[in-house]
Amino acid sequence: MDADDSRAPKGSLRKFLEHLSGAGKAIGVLTSGGDAQGMNAAVRAVVRMGIYVGAKVYFIYEGYQGMVDGGANIAEADWESVSSILQVGGTIIGSARCQAFRTREGRLKAACNLLQRGITNLCVIGGDGSLTGANLFRKEWSGLLEELARNGQIDKEAVQKYAYLNVVGMVGSIDNDFCGTDMTIGTDSALHRIIEVIDAIMTTAQSHQRTFVLEVMGRHCGYLALVSALACGADWVFLPESPPEEGWEEQMCVKLSENRARKKRLNIIIVAEGAIDTQNKPITSEKIKELVVTQLGYDTRVTILGHVQRGGTPSAFDRILASRMGVEAVIALLEATPDTPACVVSLNGNHAVRLPLMECVQMTQDVQKAMDERRFQDAVRLRGRSFAGNLNTYKRLAIKLPDDQIPKTNCNVAVINVGAPAAGMNAAVRSAVRVGIADGHRMLAIYDGFDGFAKGQIKEIGWTDVGGWTGQGGSILGTKRVLPGKYLEEIATQMRAHSINALLIIGGFEAYLGLLELSAAREKHEEFCVPMVMVPATVSNNVPGSDFSIGADTALNTITDTCDRIKQSASGTKRRVFIIETMGGYCGYLANMGGLAAGADAAYIFEEPFDIRDLQSNVEHLTEKMKTTIQRGLVLR
Repeated sequence: MDADDSRAPKGSLRKFLEHLSGAGKAIGVLTSGGDAQGMNAAVRAVVRMGIYVGAKVYFIYEGYQGMVDGGANIAEADWESVSSILQVGGTIIGSARCQAFRTREGRLKAACNLLQRGITNLCVIGGDGSLTGANLFRKEWSGLLEELARNGQIDKEAVQKYAYLNVVGMVGSIDNDFCGTDMTIGTDSALHRIIEVIDAIMTTAQSHQRTFVLEVMGRHCGYLALVSALACGADWVFLPESPPEEGWEEQMCVKLSENRARKKRLNIIIVAEGAIDTQNKPITSEKIKELVVTQLGYDTRVTILGHVQRGGTPSAFDRILASRMGVEAVIALLEATPDTPACVVSLNGNHAVRLPLMECVQMTQDVQKAMDERRFQDAVRLRGRSFAGNLNTYKRLAIKLPDDQIPKTNCNVAVINVGAPAAGMNAAVRSAVRVGIADGHRMLAIYDGFDGFAKGQIKEIGWTDVGGWTGQGGSILGTKRVLPGKYLEEIATQMRAHSINALLIIGGFEAYLGLLELSAAREKHEEFCVPMVMVPATVSNNVPGSDFSIGADTALNTITDTCDRIKQSASGTKRRVFIIETMGGYCGYLANMGGLAAGADAAYIFEEPFDIRDLQSNVEHLTEKMKTTIQRGLVLR
């Protein structure tokens, strides 16, 4: 584990790193543009991976400004200089907007400062503007060297020795506005801040039957607004990429009053700061408030979140994402040849991949162009699959057609929770129920797992019954670990009695085993010969066939949070080692990822057998560590 630890890697990793040597190479790392939570995790990963493979790594303080100014702004980093920064928001090496770097003289100074330290590998963490600047710098590099040689600032040997500049980018931006990556560093943490605020606002809004208009960041990109609306079940959302249709004012007021008529005590409207109408005119939160007050007379308040979204500690997801990207960035720099174009490390599915930098920048600029030219469908399409998918999902879950407009299918779909409760189960039930109703099915809820199924605890569940479920933890339907094996007869009888045509099981490993038992009994009971689908929901993340289970991310954040607090308490008492036990049974996901997110010294997991020798080498490592300035240890199991 690349944590606050310097042990030699296990066999497979050692083989993987054999062909990489950073000997004689120097890497400069800088953060530029707006700050984002998780940037420090990326800096830490670059520094440690660089040192690990034998390269020298330099901090470039204050972004491009520090590169232009040189001097103490470019300083060599060591293993300890990035200790205890994982949990810190913002960027410890500073970030600044730099006008000088936009000029050729500025870039000439920057090149000279890098050459003095032999830096020909740059890792830039920032937005599309910062990455475009890095690419221009790379293109001009040989010309800049020649000019420096002509001015007598460097000799001919240096021109040949440092002939090429390699550039790798990582996108740090809370808006998630960069095309080519599923998530940018900082987005997940910003969503955490927004959801925390929404949860707090909902309790006060409910008490007074208020409407809240919430403005979130996103001048050119509606990702934060869209995903937070999806996560809290907002009544309406305004995005720059997908403006509301003409006459939206009336439609929105009808929707709000319908929701109030359905006994909903509050309304939440989410607005991206760059929200526009179809004529590209801004839609402000104040305008929306005025509309609601004059048309409906509701008590309405505006909350603008502002820089709260940029601040605070990074989420577990951002720390892991940034750590993985940082390692990939160093490997990309060491593998680069003079012909390799500048690349950006992106997230695709669950994998860190490299993409040509300028292609991604071009796509990002194309989205803005499409919005300027009012080609909004193109803008949504260019944002990528996940953006379009989220938008469709939000629309389906937020807006219900009148009953007489939904063609009925005469299909009864039952939803059941099985296994231990996991955060997010209720959101999954809400989503399934609403999509089912929108498709014309009759939805049935089964209470208390297979046990309740056998006893006939089955009721029809409607659109409004699942309102407000997204933010609730645990399982509202009730869940048990009981498997269906011994109740097959009774369950078949209930399926026949309620004419259940399809079954959706939301749960963990027990749900997986339960589904296997039901499908194995199909020969005996024809009632089980219907579509049966399982959605993995378990904190352990141990269901085969899925990278992520519902609930694992929330559990991981709880572990990371706890480790942060323990590290903080340990900073006062020196020479202390904490051993933290996580859940997960035979699956090491929580311990392993928790160790990565919290910067632990070791994680003991079932999948990686260890013996007394491993324990001994860890104890020796901790003994050495106590001689440094970081006099504490953290071990997860």
